[in-house]
Amino acid sequence: MSRVPPRALCTGFTLLDLTVALAIFAVLSTMAYGGLRQVLDARQQTERVADRLAGLQGAFRALGADLEQAAPRAVRSELGDPQPALVARGDGDFAIELTSASWRNPAGLPRSTLRRVAYRLHKGVLARFAWPVLDRAPDTRPEREELLGGVAQIGLRFLDADMQWHGEWPPLATPGGASVVLPLAVEVTLELEDWGSVLRLFRLPSSLAEGSQQDREGRGGTDAAGETGGPEAAQGRAGAGPQGTLGSPITK
Repeated sequence: MSRVPPRALCTGFTLLDLTVALAIFAVLSTMAYGGLRQVLDARQQTERVADRLAGLQGAFRALGADLEQAAPRAVRSELGDPQPALVARGDGDFAIELTSASWRNPAGLPRSTLRRVAYRLHKGVLARFAWPVLDRAPDTRPEREELLGGVAQIGLRFLDADMQWHGEWPPLATPGGASVVLPLAVEVTLELEDWGSVLRLFRLPSSLAEGSQQDREGRGGTDAAGETGGPEAAQGRAGAGPQGTLGSPITK
């Protein structure tokens, strides 16, 4: 009978070999998982920032569409009281309410393009309200659209024809017959809970009409005080006028 050589009985991996291999695999797996986790976290953070930025841009886009197409048309409230074309009072139900020509009518329906819109900040959510008619009845209900969350405060300032800033509109000294007068520009400051203050300046149609009139009169954009420039220049002189809800402009 033939005998098996001793060397043939010792082939294969030992327990020590398997232990070392498993240890190396565990280290490599841990390193690979850590790198993958960082990539996934970075992706999630990028998506959150992108979604936040898209929401902020959408809110300012809605504000810009309404403010830049503001119309000098006064309305009546549910109780029949006259309301200015643009009104913003610190003690009102809405931060700002105005008549805007931003209601598009691509189908050519028999209706006006003017619409009464308003913005309200409630429990950290900025929402837009739009009424189907200008002069409302007691049972008229607006459409509500949430624009942006995580908003701590909204500040508004209004530039008048004398290049003076006001924290509310119409100014307190405005006579009763000036309910259709619009400001030249509106400064909107949103105080976000995560990003701080974000400011935008919107020029209203009244400033464009005034600029055209100044050009026709040959004044070259010079105002009554002899200073040149429009709302952007007036923003630099904001310290001379009353402050808005959030004070002087802040950017972060």
